[in-house]
Amino acid sequence: MAENNNAGEGLRRLVHDVDAVALGDRTSYESGTLTVSADEAAAHFTEEALGQVRLSWASPGESVRIVKILDAVEPRTKGPGGAGIFPGLLGPARPQGRGETHVLRGAAVVAAGFLPRAQEAVVDMTAPMAELSPLANTHNLVVEFDPPPGVDWAVVSAGLRQGMLALAAQLAGAALDAPPDHEETLPPLRTSAQGGRSGGGQDGLPRVGAITNLQTQGTFKETFVYGRSFTGALPTLLGPGELDDGAVVSGQFGHPSLKNPTYLYQNHPVVAALLERHGKDLDFAGVVISPEPVDQVGKELVCAHAARLCADAGFDAALLTKEGGGNADADVALKMDRLEELGIAAVGLFAEMAGPDGTGPSIVVPPNRATAMVSTGNYDEKVELAEVERALGGARVALVDEPATARMELPTAAFYGALSPLGWGRLTCGETVMRTAPS
Repeated sequence: MAENNNAGEGLRRLVHDVDAVALGDRTSYESGTLTVSADEAAAHFTEEALGQVRLSWASPGESVRIVKILDAVEPRTKGPGGAGIFPGLLGPARPQGRGETHVLRGAAVVAAGFLPRAQEAVVDMTAPMAELSPLANTHNLVVEFDPPPGVDWAVVSAGLRQGMLALAAQLAGAALDAPPDHEETLPPLRTSAQGGRSGGGQDGLPRVGAITNLQTQGTFKETFVYGRSFTGALPTLLGPGELDDGAVVSGQFGHPSLKNPTYLYQNHPVVAALLERHGKDLDFAGVVISPEPVDQVGKELVCAHAARLCADAGFDAALLTKEGGGNADADVALKMDRLEELGIAAVGLFAEMAGPDGTGPSIVVPPNRATAMVSTGNYDEKVELAEVERALGGARVALVDEPATARMELPTAAFYGALSPLGWGRLTCGETVMRTAPS
């Protein structure tokens, strides 16, 4: 899946900014306005188990709350019909990450509704709680569904995922003939340091990469890579363009504040930060994706393999991220220790689970050897939500058994992406310094 050492060609993003949205008779993009035909969009959701499908826009600043969010996808395409976007799901599972990809930036396709094992996930589109979820900054085309009684929920999930990806490709296809607002180029991945670590990268710069752990706990809590569940796989090295083109797709609906939606893999913040510094003070070394097994033997196996893969690819340092709660802490901690044993500096991003007042143990399973850790906020801290005018995704918030439009108190854990270990959120934690008044 990874690109060859001298592949030469990176990925070029043709970015079309979405400033306004509407529903209309046909799907089109013109001068920053994305208009969607609800009938055309609904036609992508052909699975009978989904029942009736409804589509609505939720835009930044509107008095609307989206509840029961399942996944979010950024509209992208590589040409008419998708032309290779979301490989393995919309088309053949062929390596992607090169050539041109059209991106509708500022828009997302969002699925919202009930699925088993899915935990309550909330976004407020208006201040002050809009600051908690990055998804409040995008124009969201919300897909709701009403399955008939007795359905196979796995079929519902698969049909919803397929429809969302097809719809995302169609929306981006509306901009194929429009000039991009700007272009962005991703370099090709060099899969070895051509001289080892410790300054063996381009121009003698340290080679720094990312390890992204993917949730792999069975149906409704799994991630797809090139169209297949990553459960039971071994760590794999990818180039950044492969993520851009949808090689990694979410099928995981737990831990909303810690969830990595498909949108986030398409816009991996840690990778973006490393690419921004590529050729300046570091040489970007690629992304290692790794499963998160639930058993200790499996964890030890994949952590050892991930560290060895990083060593073989010439990593001098790695930033590690996770998906999920305490079980996922162990995956990050073990990998950090294995990397440090091989002389590779490791930095882990963790959300804290320190209780509502922040006084409890912050990390369920901390590393034994590695010491560099970044906090993305406290999972248990509670916040107050104001009443809103309308809600999408469901009539009630099951977590507190309140009407979805009502004033309520929720833990930060319920806010979609608020504590993102991939750096998508805006929260962190710090020590409280107690000061006494001068006598």
